[in-house]
Amino acid sequence: MESYNLHWTEEAVHNLENILDYLEQNWTEREIDKFKRKLSHQLETICRFPFIFPQSEHQKRLRKAVLDKHITVFYEIKDKNIFIAYIFGNRQSISRIR
Repeated sequence: MESYNLHWTEEAVHNLENILDYLEQNWTEREIDKFKRKLSHQLETICRFPFIFPQSEHQKRLRKAVLDKHITVFYEIKDKNIFIAYIFGNRQSISRIR
C-alpha cells in the first residue's frame, strides 16, 4: 500500500508550537514524549489510511482524526498528498476552522 506525502500548513505548525509550549509548562518530559509518539503514530496512520477518519462536520474538505480527548488533527487530502490544516485543542471554539 502506497503512503501519501505529508505536508504542514503554517497554521498547523503554529498550532503545534502552541500546544508544545503549553505542554512544556504543564507536563513532565515523559508525558510530552508520550504525546509526541502518539501524534507521530496518528500522522503515520493518516498517511497510510487517509480515508479512515470521517469528514469534518464543520468543513467538508477536511477530515477529523481525534488524537485524544484534548487534541484533534484536521487534514485535507489532495491527490497523493495530506495537508495537516489544524491541530486543534478541543477546548477551542470549532468556529475557528475555515
